Amino acid sequence: MSAESPNLSSIEHRAVIKYFVKKGKTPKEIFEDMVSVLQESAPSNAMVKKWARLFQQGRESCEDDPRPGRPVTVVTEENVENRKISTGRPKNKIMADS
Repeated sequence: MSAESPNLSSIEHRAVIKYFVKKGKTPKEIFEDMVSVLQESAPSNAMVKKWARLFQQGRESCEDDPRPGRPVTVVTEENVENRKISTGRPKNKIMADS
């Protein structure tokens, strides 16, 4: 990998950490190796330690865990049209009936 390689995503960083954990490297060795190759785009030492610990404890997934809370909603013209079709009535008619 050259110094001009593109930045890796968080998931790619975690996959590298997982690989090195399986090879028996310590978090310090993993961090130093990643910094030597990725330089400024390497994950922080704290992040390497966190994910190395998780993988040592048996975690398999490199993905983030789902977060609690309401999912993000998006209003689009298509959503509005679908809503109009599903009620069968124009929007102003719905409000007038309330």
